[in-house]
Amino acid sequence: MPHHKQYERSLRRDAVRRVDNRARRARLRKAVRELRSQTDAQKAAAMLPQVAALLDKAAKTHLVHPRTADRMKSRLALAVDRLRAPAA
Repeated sequence: MPHHKQYERSLRRDAVRRVDNRARRARLRKAVRELRSQTDAQKAAAMLPQVAALLDKAAKTHLVHPRTADRMKSRLALAVDRLRAPAA
């Protein structure tokens, strides 16, 4: 156990943050999976700004690295564009 009061407080705070971060990360991953699993181009295009906003928020709060969020947004946009393009 911690020897100082501040470390006890840190343990409590970290436990709360860990639960919150896991929930946020799960919500983000679920949104990305749902977007990737879309087969309808219009639905995917409508979902893209929402998922991009989740990624931006996750990057801002350092849940994911900002460049990771940018890379994921770019790849998701490419996937949506591939859905829009006619199969040749």
